[in-house]
Amino acid sequence: MIADLIEGEGFATVHDVLAPAECARLVDALDGQNSLRSRAGMRNAMRQPNLRAVAGDPRILDIVRGVLGSGAMPFHATLFDKSPTSNWLVAWHQDTAPPMRAKREAEGWGPWSVKQGVIYARAPAATLAEILALRIHLDDSASENGPLKVLPGTHRYGILDDDIHRMAREISAVECLVPRGGVLALKPLLVHASSKSFSQMSRRVLHIEYAPSAAFVQRIGLAVA
Repeated sequence: MIADLIEGEGFATVHDVLAPAECARLVDALDGQNSLRSRAGMRNAMRQPNLRAVAGDPRILDIVRGVLGSGAMPFHATLFDKSPTSNWLVAWHQDTAPPMRAKREAEGWGPWSVKQGVIYARAPAATLAEILALRIHLDDSASENGPLKVLPGTHRYGILDDDIHRMAREISAVECLVPRGGVLALKPLLVHASSKSFSQMSRRVLHIEYAPSAAFVQRIGLAVA
């Protein structure tokens, strides 16, 4: 069912994956990593043991492996921490630049950039189509606190560039309202955005990206970050 939704719509929601107490413990652990965090969250977060443990939790892997297959593994993570003191909006976009172990000349790759010491490159659409992202919600995601919005089905059209703005006018957006402990699974090429929060309620989300296998990570040259 989840695999069918993701194939057709580009996203699916699963409620009650983590218990509230587990979310609270994870928030406390991440709050203790102030030297690695900004007010908006944490980039390249797979280096954190607590987060790696969540990324490899059997309940999480069951969701991923139901879509990507039994060899699926996490390779990249980001913590987003939207709050009254750290508030932003994100325009409609696709996630097209995974972390890489090294810069190389390869057709369809680039431009290249470096963020906090990690190399990133825009990848070909065929590579991105093999990846699945899971957004683990450590707080309730409600209309008032800047939830993710998506344009269903847009993952099927490859890398869109200028067509993103046209599709945002033509396709009705869906707000992804996910309760604490729930998971939103989505394809990187699904067009998505978020508005600013108008609430005093935090919206902390762990965004973890998964590859179909260790062999895929090695062949593509993805970094674990």
